[in-house]
Amino acid sequence: MTGAFANAIGILLGSLLGLSWAATFSVKHQIQIRNLIGLLTILAGGRLIWSGLHGTFRLGTKELIVALLAVLLGNWIGRALALQKISNALGRFASNLISIAKKNPPGDGGLLAATILFCAAPLGLIGAVTEGVSGHFELLIIKALMDGLAASAFMKIFRWVSAMSAIPVYLFFGSITLAAHYAAVTILTGRGLVESIEITAGLLACVIAVVIFETRKVELANYLPALAVAPLLTKWLGWG
Repeated sequence: MTGAFANAIGILLGSLLGLSWAATFSVKHQIQIRNLIGLLTILAGGRLIWSGLHGTFRLGTKELIVALLAVLLGNWIGRALALQKISNALGRFASNLISIAKKNPPGDGGLLAATILFCAAPLGLIGAVTEGVSGHFELLIIKALMDGLAASAFMKIFRWVSAMSAIPVYLFFGSITLAAHYAAVTILTGRGLVESIEITAGLLACVIAVVIFETRKVELANYLPALAVAPLLTKWLGWG
């Protein structure tokens, strides 16, 4: 659970930064940090795609087709389950807690608000599953950087209470990682099933990078079922 641990450490370090450093990043520096995170996300996604591809060019092409189909079908399932609406509702609830605290700092609800925002992030969910099935924890390292920056801002609003969100974040993503690892060992034993998840996660990471760069608005939560659809498609089509 290296990624989950790194995510928790990122939150703690970010909280310490917010506690000791009163200055805020300029707009220029914010854009530079955003672009760096977006680039790192693309690189991590590309590494996952490359790691998942194996065999001949023909087989690799089939694997990419399965991953693309999984992303499309996963988005359809996510829309049917209203995953993005649920995510938006959680985000609004956390934002309300932050707004109330800003009017009368340090406000209550820091632990809950920070935990919701950190745990509901699609990047973390994808990263935890990916680490569980393949051992790649790069996406959670990137999330640790993002959460650390957010935690530094929360510290100014909620003080040290928000830093405690590192504990439920570690437990939440660590549990997902362990569950995914158990599934990889006991269920995803067929050829190409784990690899299909890697490739799909890599594609989703690239979609997340689009959001980070603010190129366009994407309903990220709706794409999460793609991680489950990918191995099912691979098994059904027999393309592993």
